[in-house]
Amino acid sequence: MVVWQQGNESMSQSNLSITSSEFDAVLFDLDGVLTATAKIHADCWKRTFDRFLQQQAEKTHEPFVPFELENDYKQYVDGKMRYVGTQSFLESRGIDLPYGNPSDSPGYDTVCALGNLKDSFFDEVLHGRGVEVYEGSVALIHHLRQQGFKTAVVSSSHHCQAVLQAAGIERLFDDLVDGNISDRLHLAGKPAPDAFLLAAKQLGVEPKRAVVCEDAISGVQAGHAGGFGLVVGVDRQGNANALRENGADIVVQDLSELLYSSP
Repeated sequence: MVVWQQGNESMSQSNLSITSSEFDAVLFDLDGVLTATAKIHADCWKRTFDRFLQQQAEKTHEPFVPFELENDYKQYVDGKMRYVGTQSFLESRGIDLPYGNPSDSPGYDTVCALGNLKDSFFDEVLHGRGVEVYEGSVALIHHLRQQGFKTAVVSSSHHCQAVLQAAGIERLFDDLVDGNISDRLHLAGKPAPDAFLLAAKQLGVEPKRAVVCEDAISGVQAGHAGGFGLVVGVDRQGNANALRENGADIVVQDLSELLYSSP
């Protein structure tokens, strides 16, 4: 059972619903919320950083300490724009690289080159394996749109459009704010709420009248910081407590749980 704690009130899953009297729109993260691409991203980050860290260990003659999916990915990379995540992890290891330029070729010499290397690995997997969607999320979106809710995708990914198209769900959304748009408009990445606030503005809704659905800690932090009416944490990785502690009003294992409780 999911419990929504709001002030001194406790609301059980059976009483929780996304109603038009309270909300006008629902904003969804992509990886890990709509599509099962979060693991692909995590594996590509590990592939990138482990190769880099092995190279560093050889240069410095220090032990090789691999990139950890359980701690490093969740704390420093998950949900963040790729260069921000790259720099955040490097700083956690005390490694100082030149920032470089987004046009840098994939490699190991700059923050941007490392981020671009990860992106090249993701491209390989995306075109070779395809995309799996979470059917519970798609069912909820169909239900919400039938009820007149506006929907949008808010993602740090630069592959967002390609992933939506590969999954066949791009027509289920009224708006999209992705990494490319954030770069062009110089928006701060998650945990800053800028991308979510832009999506709400483009949909013509106030943040307090919108719901945010996120699986990343940085994402629920962004939803909370933006003053959104409800922040739903989607627990795909067994980190429900961390999602609650960082801004999720409720936590579900699958978005179909909201479908069952909605009118």
